[in-house]
Amino acid sequence: MNILLIVIDTLRADHLGCYGYPRTTTPQIDALAAQGTLFEQFIAPGIPTQPSFTSLYTGVHPMTHRIVTHAGQMALSNGLPVLPELLARAGYTTCAVDNLYQMKPWFARGYEFYIDPSLRHTYPLSVTCDELNARAIPWLHAHKGEKFFLLVHYWDPHTPYLPPRQYRELFYTGNPFDPDNSSLLPLRRQFFGEMWQGWFNLFGSNLTDAEFIVALYDAEIRYVDDGVGALLAALDASGMTEQTVVIVAADHGECLGQHDIFFDHHGLYEDNIRCPLIVRWPGVVPAGRRIRTIVQHLDLAPTLLDIAGVPIPSHVEGRSLLPLMTGATDRPYYDRVITEECTWQAKWGLRTETHKFILSREPDLHGMPMRELYDLRTDPGECQNLADEQPGLAAQFEQELESWIAEWVSALGYADDPIREQGITLGKKWQEWLQQRNDER
Repeated sequence: MNILLIVIDTLRADHLGCYGYPRTTTPQIDALAAQGTLFEQFIAPGIPTQPSFTSLYTGVHPMTHRIVTHAGQMALSNGLPVLPELLARAGYTTCAVDNLYQMKPWFARGYEFYIDPSLRHTYPLSVTCDELNARAIPWLHAHKGEKFFLLVHYWDPHTPYLPPRQYRELFYTGNPFDPDNSSLLPLRRQFFGEMWQGWFNLFGSNLTDAEFIVALYDAEIRYVDDGVGALLAALDASGMTEQTVVIVAADHGECLGQHDIFFDHHGLYEDNIRCPLIVRWPGVVPAGRRIRTIVQHLDLAPTLLDIAGVPIPSHVEGRSLLPLMTGATDRPYYDRVITEECTWQAKWGLRTETHKFILSREPDLHGMPMRELYDLRTDPGECQNLADEQPGLAAQFEQELESWIAEWVSALGYADDPIREQGITLGKKWQEWLQQRNDER
């Protein structure tokens, strides 16, 4: 069985039509979901891209593979195999149309073919889905007679949201320069306000409406959705659709102003850690099936190994999702997910079916409380922090989280909680930036 894995960077689940979004951002992906199985709660145990992709490839938690941040010096152990290596050993022709190798070398391990069109760009993340397809589609036709694993990693809709011009007005009808609109003012006082200013200036020097930027994000999704459609049409033309499992996933989502986080993917909120996962396997996976139970990024590698008929190594912590997809079981795999981030913030999170508890190791740039508790049933947008109102429940989650961290710190030989270590660095960085801002004023 061939495997086509499509990973769309920075794609939050709730901006896809098949996940309930009202805008027509994803007609092609929606059609794919109707032909396969959709996971409603696919949770990233580590964000952003490097921790997330490493879990996707290894089937283990960031605490285990030790890649908890972009900024750290840790490298993935050569003794920990990655998915493409295992598939290559099993006789698969492996190919990535991707550029993560420019970040860390283990993202190229196991690939016979590694194709990187972004080398033509000064800013590698600006490579478009059309450019990636221009390499992926010919490769697909050239190798259709082989048992293949093909990864296509699209960077749309990562910042800056700059889809082709014909897409830019699909979802916006207002005045982006309305002087009475103050929705971007909170961003102006942030580090990110300075970071994004050059991007905003492409549209005019007095941009005021945050919704204009959100609409660009949605337009980017529509653009990459068309790219997915073109890739799937090529698969159809190759005659390999019935012999190919297609997976669409994301490494993390994006905050679009929620929780004071504008147009970036830090924060352990649902906007960031809840990702789309759709699997189509003709004749095996039921069409239109939706799975509510929590699953994680570290489940993807064992699932693909199971699909390929390759034994799942004993060190893998994730579980194959195939029994859930085929209906062999409907029992939940997890009653909780432990998630972390350690790049722009230093935080741990514990997410259950009903609640989210977030524990900060250092104050963050947004002034959020050190402890946050949300009831996801009544407050899916995580707007009402219940940590003070329900101190007993917050303390219970905190103890459970700290116990888990302590257990793994001891078992894996860490000197200390790695998020705490990195958090000290982050705290100093924000203090230095704030002091600089104050001095300039």
